[in-house]
Amino acid sequence: MKQLMRTNNPVSMAMATSLLQGEGIDCFEIDVNMSVLEGSIGILPRRLMVRDEDYDAALIVITDNGMGPDG
Repeated sequence: MKQLMRTNNPVSMAMATSLLQGEGIDCFEIDVNMSVLEGSIGILPRRLMVRDEDYDAALIVITDNGMGPDG
């Protein structure tokens, strides 16, 4: 798995996840529990992971929609 995106913004994470799922690209959000443990004040970013073979296509999807690897 490769990290596609890292952000503190839950809206950006939800949008990226939705865009990828709409294109049939599986993705997985990690560090969600760490974000909750720190009190949800937003200092610990969440990461969005995709399969190695889907990385290039996933990067195209998020950049075409005005997003980048840093949310």
